[in-house]
Amino acid sequence: MHDTLTGGLDLAWWITAVELPAMGGLFWLIARVRKDADSALDELRARAEEAQAQVRESLAAYKLEVAKTYVSFATLKDVEQRLTDHLLRIETKLDSGFLPFEAGRR
Repeated sequence: MHDTLTGGLDLAWWITAVELPAMGGLFWLIARVRKDADSALDELRARAEEAQAQVRESLAAYKLEVAKTYVSFATLKDVEQRLTDHLLRIETKLDSGFLPFEAGRR
């Protein structure tokens, strides 16, 4: 009978002296890790939003630069028409036998 009583006391002592503080420490550790992870995630989210804002600003600036420096469709069409007309005039002169130099001399 003495063995069952001391066995129960040993078990109660083990739970009280060792396992409860160990479980409390593990609970505290889990809570701390979760808090650190949440704060790291919030910081990462803030940095990602800041980077996204910078990318949007850069894209807007690039679009503005493109709008300022690239040629419009109407201007491009006008230049193409002038080149075509000039090439047609050169072709006409070549077909008519126009020679800018006298025959035999350059």
